[in-house]
Amino acid sequence: MNRLFARLVDDAGLFPPTSLPMGDALARHRADAEADAPVLTHRFLCPLSRVPDLRRHDPAPIRLGLIVDTSETPDLDGLTVELVEVRPPAEALVPAPRRPDLLVPWLPEGARLFVEVPPHSPPLAVGPGVGLKVRCGGLAPEAFPSTHELGSFIRHCVSAGIPFKATAGLHHAVRHFDPSLGVYRHGFLNLVMAVCAAVEARDPVPVLDMCEPADLVRLARATSESVATRARELLVSYGSCSTTTPLADLAELGLVTGTARAKEHT
Repeated sequence: MNRLFARLVDDAGLFPPTSLPMGDALARHRADAEADAPVLTHRFLCPLSRVPDLRRHDPAPIRLGLIVDTSETPDLDGLTVELVEVRPPAEALVPAPRRPDLLVPWLPEGARLFVEVPPHSPPLAVGPGVGLKVRCGGLAPEAFPSTHELGSFIRHCVSAGIPFKATAGLHHAVRHFDPSLGVYRHGFLNLVMAVCAAVEARDPVPVLDMCEPADLVRLARATSESVATRARELLVSYGSCSTTTPLADLAELGLVTGTARAKEHT
């Protein structure tokens, strides 16, 4: 397994556009756990408001990333929470909070906190152990940051040594035009390689702009182990509502061996 892609994809099956019911999402997650594809983190992303629904399905031991979407204090007894992702109101980010962990006072011991910021926002100073989160797309054209905005965010995280996660819009490996929205969708391979470029003190924007798969494959194969390791220390993972498409894309590009399961649960 190429270090660049190991444990890259969080399971966001509950989120749009897939939006699986809880039972179906957990069934797919269990199937993925049995297959143990090394590209997947095998971490299940769940909105905080749906934790009671999760409990009603009596899941087997599961590693969670919680997305804060309610102000209520959750009951997390018996649950393994690895990540907590919060999207604070804009006024909570200006000026930059000295203690962003106070945004989630119930943060479980050992869980990592990621604070979502707009990619075009001023650089945010975060405390030790706290990361950032960037949204790479959504259901409307305005939800997609430009390559310059995303590149600026990447440069900030790399130069400041801030770990980050990505979410939304990264449906395929390579940047491509989506005629239904009239925008270019960012590719998750572009994102990984752009972080590598920034680690090497190169401009990540041209890499984010690449639409030719062969160019990105050449970059991936030429990446040194040390650069790959540092890049993935910073890019922790990204959430994908599909857990087969990333595997299939990377296999088709010849960057991982094996193929994804033949069929998604829908």
